[in-house]
Amino acid sequence: MKAVTLTVEDTNRAAPAVPDRNIAMELVRATEAAAIRASSWVGKGRKNDADGAAVDGMRAFLSTVHFDGVVVIGEGEKDNAPMLFNGEHVGDGLGPSCDIAVDPVEGTSLTAAGRPNALSVLAVSDRGSMYDPSAVFYMDKLVAGPEGVGVVDIRNPIAENIRALAKAKRKSVEDIRVAVLDRPRHEKLIAEIREAGAGVHLLLDGDVAGGITAASYDSPVDLCVGIGGSPEGIITACAVKGLGGLIQGVLAPRDDAERQKALDAGHVLDRVLEADDLVRGDNTYFVATGITSGDLVRGVERTSRVIRTESLVLRSASGTVRRVISEHLPAKW
Repeated sequence: MKAVTLTVEDTNRAAPAVPDRNIAMELVRATEAAAIRASSWVGKGRKNDADGAAVDGMRAFLSTVHFDGVVVIGEGEKDNAPMLFNGEHVGDGLGPSCDIAVDPVEGTSLTAAGRPNALSVLAVSDRGSMYDPSAVFYMDKLVAGPEGVGVVDIRNPIAENIRALAKAKRKSVEDIRVAVLDRPRHEKLIAEIREAGAGVHLLLDGDVAGGITAASYDSPVDLCVGIGGSPEGIITACAVKGLGGLIQGVLAPRDDAERQKALDAGHVLDRVLEADDLVRGDNTYFVATGITSGDLVRGVERTSRVIRTESLVLRSASGTVRRVISEHLPAKW
């Protein structure tokens, strides 16, 4: 038998690829815990109690994750709600160093009123990769799926974007649906969408769900536009990267004082922020668990035997989209 000598190059080529660790599968336990805790307050009109319960659940489970996470976006700052605060360290302090954007209850008003689309969400990326929008609370955003890449642009009139996206998706303009937060500031935008011939999908609260739905495959929503929270923009960007879609944002100061604060922080207010500006690199994770049922996932369901949750888990590096349905025994919980 002829002897065969393998070089180092041959050995490396022959070595099988080893799947790396998907931290999102650990993070989902934290959003599940937050959603279950918040679900006890659904429809009770007490949004801060729901938020506080969710924060406690999320913080407890995040402490078990094998990573060194720092909260860089804690949603509670905007309305003085209970929060995982900016600069808080989470995880066991070992493993990869990460930025964390959290919203234990995305849609506190939805939860308090028992309305659809309330979520518990987490977004994670490499340390130092998330954009800091803390000087400005609001951002004008445009989100679309992969068909919108290179086709729509936040600088274009909405009617032009609708026509371009309809052509790219091989749909009629009349079949295009655009998600918009139902706010007085959007009255003109909503009128322009309808004048263009498209339909409007009004969001009562929480534009993270609207943006992800617009970026998702085979969704009834084609586009999500309008002014919403800047922290939600960063969270949505992490999800959109996992879906291969498009997100653009422009900071939208509420008044002259906030405008000056943004300028002092070095922000260029008319700059269009692309996905790579909002979160750099291709190593993002996004996890959302439903609190109340909506367009994205089902909410927490309590039966006589189990507590059932549904979660969406996205990872940009692999382009993987997972739906995780879990059944929790109340006694063990």
